[in-house]
Amino acid sequence: MAMTTMSIRVEEQDKKQFDLFCDQTGMNASVAVNMFVKKVLQEHRLPFAVEIPFQPEQAARNRERLLAAINSKKIPNITLTADENGRAIIDKEINPDLYDWAVNG
Repeated sequence: MAMTTMSIRVEEQDKKQFDLFCDQTGMNASVAVNMFVKKVLQEHRLPFAVEIPFQPEQAARNRERLLAAINSKKIPNITLTADENGRAIIDKEINPDLYDWAVNG
């Protein structure tokens, strides 16, 4: 398979520490980055969680948007389950229209 070059910018101290880590594990930075890329492509996600800290004001705005969308699409008002941060959990199988709106807007 043909190879190409990818340039990334990182802080100098981070690069030094990363190179040291790679050296200690018997690889170089290129191998480590390739492992990361392959894992992302294999799983179709980042191999670690990326989250925005919970913001109550944003949650209230999202709730109002969700209720407006439910009312405008004539979706029956339903009780939703929330996770520990107050974010709605929408089941695709139970509420496909609501799930579609939540994913696609």
